[in-house]
Amino acid sequence: MILFAGIPVAEIASGRPWYERLMGRPPDLIPNDNEVAWQVAEEGWIYVVADSARAGSGLLTILVDDLDGQLAELASRDIATGEIETIPGAARKATLTDPDGNKITFGEVLRQ
Repeated sequence: MILFAGIPVAEIASGRPWYERLMGRPPDLIPNDNEVAWQVAEEGWIYVVADSARAGSGLLTILVDDLDGQLAELASRDIATGEIETIPGAARKATLTDPDGNKITFGEVLRQ
């Protein structure tokens, strides 16, 4: 099984540079003029697609091993997140919003 998670943006010309900053690199795949994609795990991809009708309605959660380290890395690329929230006994998370209004959450599962 391979996961392909999509995020709709109003325009690829403005969405792509922002997601390049978020991912810290250019896209791994450019299948056409309206779509770019990053491989984020062996069997997992995130794609950004121009779809003005759905732009801003995306929700994406990315689980990481070190939330504090991830947030520091994002900050070094001028991407700010909201406050870290703790879900007792489960996870810590921080959410950010892309320029179109899509919500992206970085989470870290709490080890017991």
